[in-house]
Amino acid sequence: MSYANAVEARDLTRNFGDFTAVDRVSFAIPKGEIFGLLGPNGAGKTTIIRMLCGILLPTTGEAGVVGFNVAKEPEEVKKRIGYMSQLFSLYNDLTAYENLDFYANVYGVPKKEKKSRLEELIEISGFRGYEHNLTGNLSGAWRQRLALACAIVHKPAMLFLDEPTAGVDPVSRREFWDLIYTMAGQGVSVLATTHYMDEAEYCNIIGMMHQAKLIALDDPDSLRNKIQHILVQVECDKPGAARKLLSEVPGVIDATIHGVLLHILVEGLDVQKRIREVLAGAQISVHAIEKILPSLEDVFVTLVEDQYREALRTEFLEETSHAST
Repeated sequence: MSYANAVEARDLTRNFGDFTAVDRVSFAIPKGEIFGLLGPNGAGKTTIIRMLCGILLPTTGEAGVVGFNVAKEPEEVKKRIGYMSQLFSLYNDLTAYENLDFYANVYGVPKKEKKSRLEELIEISGFRGYEHNLTGNLSGAWRQRLALACAIVHKPAMLFLDEPTAGVDPVSRREFWDLIYTMAGQGVSVLATTHYMDEAEYCNIIGMMHQAKLIALDDPDSLRNKIQHILVQVECDKPGAARKLLSEVPGVIDATIHGVLLHILVEGLDVQKRIREVLAGAQISVHAIEKILPSLEDVFVTLVEDQYREALRTEFLEETSHAST
């Protein structure tokens, strides 16, 4: 079977005994696109990457990466991809340049091309002037840049990034994504997993994972439009207590805490008055209430809550049906 896209996953499933880590996941990544797989730890993101890299065999379903079937041609896939995780192995007793040289040899970069390729990567990753520093002395952000450079030293057509920015500060994360954009601009297709909701904004297409299933698949703006109700942000002095109270207010669909703020999903703006009354009655000071645009975190939480409510409804209907018979 031929694969027109850089990645095509069709009903991809992986079981470990009785546990389903990935449950019938389907998506495609066009060539040169950045695809984000978003979800909490344990949602199945890493298992998907391991199957697409040819490390794990799917239990059922199939996938193609850069034109090759991951189950039938895993070695062909491995030759043409780059893979980086938060546990990417760098050698601390080697310099940055020596690490790059080592991985160039591992990936079989032709000798006549190696020097120019390493120089190019040093320039792209911003290592000029630091290439002879010991890797063990580099900060986490610089080690991250070096790991990315090592992962693409052989010019892979497809790049897999598994939680690549975990533990790195926000500024360094933004700079790292600038590097990813540079790679995509050179025609490299990218799949990145993350549990940082803000990082997903950098992706052309986002797949949201929850409990082994793909619960949403679209571009960031379209995902935001999936929230049909109004999102209100409340700033008050007791957000925990306020959330509990507001969850019971008619017209409030959902209430979640975002730091010191509350995000309240409501059926209409007239609910704001009722929110103020309820909080005032509980002697909770309200500093501000305003309508806001939903973030991807709001979208994710809403979709998960919708799934939970639907599951409860289905369970109730089944129990009612059994009772009537």
